[in-house]
Amino acid sequence: MESEFEQIKRVAHLPTRIASEFGKRIYDGTLKAGDKLPTEHALSKSFGVSRTVVREAIAQLKSEGLVETRQGVGAFVMERPARQIRLEDGKSMDRNDFHDLYQLRFPLEMEAAALSAVHHSPKHMEAMTAALARICATEDWGSSGVAADLDFHHIIAESTGNDYFTQFIGAISDRISHVIVIARTEGQLEDVISRTVEEHTAIRDAISTRDPAMARAAMRRHLIGSAQRIGIRLDFYS
Repeated sequence: MESEFEQIKRVAHLPTRIASEFGKRIYDGTLKAGDKLPTEHALSKSFGVSRTVVREAIAQLKSEGLVETRQGVGAFVMERPARQIRLEDGKSMDRNDFHDLYQLRFPLEMEAAALSAVHHSPKHMEAMTAALARICATEDWGSSGVAADLDFHHIIAESTGNDYFTQFIGAISDRISHVIVIARTEGQLEDVISRTVEEHTAIRDAISTRDPAMARAAMRRHLIGSAQRIGIRLDFYS
């Protein structure tokens, strides 16, 4: 099982490596606000990877707030806030690192859900529902499914009204995407999809009621389920 995890881990990091390359170019000013990224086809040929990997890399950049995608047009570099958190490339992550990731995700995302319940706008709920619909409808759980899942969590962070939540969730989005990929590879896909949809629906519904305690509890159940799906024991939140 450990060797299988290592193999999955290496594959899962391809999008992160591509996103990291573009992140560096954005941060050093080589790519500026408004610049359009090359097409998926061009990037696929340039990096020697599938278009699925390219889509996931762009989803990570979008979650970090570095690019925006326009339907039928492409991905464009966004204006960056003065303060932006960016972690080192997570290419060395193993099970211990994922355990540590959840120690951060629990307080961060539970409180984000609670604050979202208090501060969200109708626009946020529409975006959250749209992301959830994409999670439910997607047939490509290797790229569009990951992107929809990341969008859902990013929208919750945005709806807190606190930019620090948006920045922190964006900074760990590549790690979150690894968890999603591993869960969908190691588990029974139909069961993973069913539970993922159920948990995200419960979070959306709890936030919509403007009950912070209910939203916090729904996010807690999701994080516990997510960790269990990749074999992580959460003794610190049992």
